[in-house]
Amino acid sequence: MPFSPSPNQAIEESVAEQNLTSVTEFILIGFTDHPKLGVILFLVFLSFYLITLLGNMGMVLLIRLDIHLHTSMYFFLGHLSLLDACYSSVIIPQILVTLVIGRTNVSYESCATQFFFFTICASTECFLLAVMAYDRYVAISSPLLYSSAMTPGTRWGLVAGAYSGGLAGAILRTVCTFMLSFCGPNQINFFFCDLPPLLELSCSDTTTSQIIIILYGNFVIFANALVILVSYLFIIRAILHVKSVGGRAKTFSTCASHLISVILFFGTLTFMYIRSNSNKSLEEDKVVSVFYTIIIPMLNPFIYSLRNKEVKAAFRKVINRLPISPEI
Repeated sequence: MPFSPSPNQAIEESVAEQNLTSVTEFILIGFTDHPKLGVILFLVFLSFYLITLLGNMGMVLLIRLDIHLHTSMYFFLGHLSLLDACYSSVIIPQILVTLVIGRTNVSYESCATQFFFFTICASTECFLLAVMAYDRYVAISSPLLYSSAMTPGTRWGLVAGAYSGGLAGAILRTVCTFMLSFCGPNQINFFFCDLPPLLELSCSDTTTSQIIIILYGNFVIFANALVILVSYLFIIRAILHVKSVGGRAKTFSTCASHLISVILFFGTLTFMYIRSNSNKSLEEDKVVSVFYTIIIPMLNPFIYSLRNKEVKAAFRKVINRLPISPEI
C-alpha cells in the first residue's frame, strides 16, 4: 500500500519548498545607512573613478608610446595598470548607481558576473605582483643576464601564468559560492557582490564551500607572498654587496614602489579574508573593501610615477609633443 503523508506533513513539505525557492535578484543596500551623505559620496567616488581611469590608462598609454619604457619592468607595470582600471570598473559604477537611487537591484546572474570578474582582477593582481618581484630580483641579482633571461617570450609566459591563475581562482570561487542555495532574505548589506555577505545570505550548508575557498585563497596569498619574500631576501643580499651607499640607495629605489604596492594590497587582502570570523565586523569589511577595490587602484599610478625619473621624462616628452603645450 503506498505511503500517504498526513496533512501536517504535507503542510511542512509545502513550507519547506517555499523556503527553498531560489532568489532571482539581490538588493545592494551598502550605503543606505548614510542617506544624507549620498550626494557627497557620489561625487567622491566619481572623482576617485575618474582619477583611477586617467592614471592607470595614462600609464598604459605612456608605456606604449615611449620606447625607453619598453622593458620588462614597465611591461609588467602596464598590465598592473590595466588590471587596476578593470578592477575599479567592475566595482565603482555599481556604487555610483546605488548612491543615486539609494539601493540597487542586481539580478542573480549579474551578481555572479560581477563576483567572477572582481575575483579575476584580485587573484591576477596577486600573481602579477609576485611576477614583478621576481623580475626585480633577476634585474638586480643578475643585471648582465637580465636581457637574456627576460625575453619577450618569458614576459608573456609569466603574464599568461598570472592571468591563468586569476582565471582558475575566479572559476573556483564563483562555482563554490553560487552553487549554494539563496532562499531569502536577498538584501546584501554591502556595495557589491563580495564573498562574506553572500555566504551570510546562503540558506544551505556553506562549510564545504568555505573550506575550499579559504584553502585556495590562503594558497594564492601565501604562495605569492612567499615568492615576493624570497625575491626580496635575494634582492637585499644583492644590495648589501653594492659598495657605495649611493649605489645601494639607487638600486633599492627601483623596488620601493613595488614594495609599497605589495604591502598595501596583501595587507588589506589578509585583513579582509584571512582573519577569523569572530574578529570580523561588517562595517570594518566595508571600509577595507573600499580601500583595496578603490583606493589602491587609484594610488598605484602615483606610487610608480612620482619617484620614477623615467616615467616623468616620458610624460614630459608626450606633453611637449602636443600641438599646444608649454615647455616642461
